[in-house]
Amino acid sequence: MEHRDADFNILLATDSYKVTHYKQYPPNTSKVYSYFECRERRTDPTKNRKVKYDKTVFYGLQYILNKYLKGNGIFVYVCFQKYNGHLPIEIKAVPEGSVIPRGNVLFTVESTDPECYWLTNWVETILVQVWYPITVATNSREQKKILAKYLMETSGNLEGLAYKLHDFGYRGVSSQETAGIGASAHLVNFKGTDTVAGIGVIKKYYGTKDPVPGFSVPAAEHSTITAWGKDHEKDAFEHIIKQFPNVPVSIVSDSYDIYNACEKIWGEDLRSLIVTRSANAPLVVRPDSGNPLDTVLKVLEILGKKFQPVENSKGFKVLPPYIRVIQGDGVDINTLQEIVEGMKQHKWSIENISFGSGGALLQKLTRDLLNCSFKCSYVVTNGLGVNVFKDPVADPNKRSKKGRLSLHRTPSGDFVTLEEGKGDLEEYGVDLLHTVFQNGKIVKTYTFDEVRDNARLIESEIEVVH
Repeated sequence: MEHRDADFNILLATDSYKVTHYKQYPPNTSKVYSYFECRERRTDPTKNRKVKYDKTVFYGLQYILNKYLKGNGIFVYVCFQKYNGHLPIEIKAVPEGSVIPRGNVLFTVESTDPECYWLTNWVETILVQVWYPITVATNSREQKKILAKYLMETSGNLEGLAYKLHDFGYRGVSSQETAGIGASAHLVNFKGTDTVAGIGVIKKYYGTKDPVPGFSVPAAEHSTITAWGKDHEKDAFEHIIKQFPNVPVSIVSDSYDIYNACEKIWGEDLRSLIVTRSANAPLVVRPDSGNPLDTVLKVLEILGKKFQPVENSKGFKVLPPYIRVIQGDGVDINTLQEIVEGMKQHKWSIENISFGSGGALLQKLTRDLLNCSFKCSYVVTNGLGVNVFKDPVADPNKRSKKGRLSLHRTPSGDFVTLEEGKGDLEEYGVDLLHTVFQNGKIVKTYTFDEVRDNARLIESEIEVVH
């Protein structure tokens, strides 16, 4: 018999005001049906947003179901006793990794026992926490689109894209669980991470065909450089690159003077060691301070004078394959865009660089970014089904959907959510919502490989300027 985490009690995992809600529904209510969406945000068309987040990556529900809702527990309520502690609810959801336009239903929840009608919105609190992996995966994917666009424009191919944005966020998040969930969400789109907790989440709750879903390289931190003393920075650099001759090695180079490090130490003192390295084992120079765009451009300029770049087929400069740069300071979706655009303007290929992101990747996010919302749309009272909705006069954006919902793909490829139980209309085809949880049991799961495949970039999403 499967049991939930012994330290977790579903009766306590809700907002306190929900304890009284069973008394507030209409008398003789026997079913409550609710849904989750990332609301479409209608904004002033005259205001140009840098990132629109028009589509979202659905990810993380499987983790919540496995960790908190499946199996049984010990409860006092009669409806739980009836099902041996299993939750009498049914959840239907889109496949994990699906990229769905804002404003469409992503999953629905309904009670399966008339005595437990109130349970649907009791579990809202914990289910809505899926906003976090959805938001991380969505934000990460938008950065992947930016990198793909500029990589194509400046090199003509997408080689190395999966390693262009590295997760530096472990120390910047609020908890171990946040680290695991957030890092796994980033790995939906990329393969580079230093947040080991994410690999554990993926292996335990999704599974992969490969031994591990994320990778890293040997890398220096300031302590491994400054421990040698300011007068021995060159010795520190030399020692570290000699320790790792056959794999990529990233060395933070701004403990004192990043420009001197690039010009004098890397470009002269240790040049003979660097030029013997291979394309599979490059030195990766890491600046870690200053204005991100200005610093990257100046570092590339200095390295370009010391290590002669070549011009690729697109007419952009590429450093020799044995030396690269990683920018890991101040990187968010906006500065990333600024840096790659600045590199393009100065004729540097994106082949030369990768990025690391920490707090902006895993922590500086809220539920409001994608307007994640859980709303009741249908109830059964006195044996009659009733479509319900909210429509606040002060905010049309918060108008909710009504009735039982279904999600469909039109012949042209567009997504459409049908309301009021109209999902059986033939012209809309099959419902994309599948039952994933029913009465305490997970009935459908997705591997992480399937998640990644569902979230992959398609050609039309890479807006290349020729």
